[in-house]
Amino acid sequence: MAVSLSILLILTGITGIHSITKISKVSVKAGASVTIPCLYDSKNKNNVKYLCEGYYWVSCSYVTKTNQPQGSGKFSISDERNKNIFTVTIKHLTHENTDYWCAVELSDGGYVRQYFQLSVTSGRPSLYVDNQEVTGFRGGSVTINCSYSNPGKIKWCMLDGKCVTEPSGTIDGTPVSFNTGVRTVFAVTMKELKLQTSGWYLFVQGDIQLPVHLTVTEKATTTPSPVTENKAVPTIKPEQSRDSVDLKKVLIPLSLLVLTLSVASSIWLILRCRQANGKSTATQL
Repeated sequence: MAVSLSILLILTGITGIHSITKISKVSVKAGASVTIPCLYDSKNKNNVKYLCEGYYWVSCSYVTKTNQPQGSGKFSISDERNKNIFTVTIKHLTHENTDYWCAVELSDGGYVRQYFQLSVTSGRPSLYVDNQEVTGFRGGSVTINCSYSNPGKIKWCMLDGKCVTEPSGTIDGTPVSFNTGVRTVFAVTMKELKLQTSGWYLFVQGDIQLPVHLTVTEKATTTPSPVTENKAVPTIKPEQSRDSVDLKKVLIPLSLLVLTLSVASSIWLILRCRQANGKSTATQL
């Protein structure tokens, strides 16, 4: 297969093939979806990009292109011109979805293109991540776990080809370490993240690659709201209010009773005094 493909590329006059992408083979699970980044030369940023389905370039069929991005929903394409990368996404993968080409149309009518193959399996893929999109914060770290089913050394690479291998290293100044303590899981940790660390990376094992996109953002900070000193007006709780009302109901009648008794006592004393004075006068007479 590789020999026949090489002969075909020579016969079709392909040029600048490696200015498209470093990805050649990706292992994926049937029914899932996959996103493939295609790297191209900056001089072609304004040109139309394609995804073509088929093993032979001369007979492949365009399934999506940047000037006509709307399709059947199975294929989609997006062009990040500021990064010279366009991405293609293929959904609901089947065993028939295996051979594709990333292509860029040139101003002279020619094409720059790169073939890649999808190895669609019903079982466990050779390399697998839960999510191709990973997010980290500037100054922090991020760990990406990759499950693998075949033995062999695994590398962590940038899309442009810079790679590091275990046990540790740096990639564009970012420290990278590996953890293989868990069987069939290869964990890569990137530390001291910078905004420039964002981009497409690859797990690479033999001829299999698995693309992962890392987005580094600023960590959100919360500003405490200013504290203002308010002289709160004391409020009466319902219980307190009810107690006050009940106390008034008792005190008012009681006060009236005391007042009534006081007046009655005073009148009684006056009458006694008058009566006593009357008896005294009668005795003297």
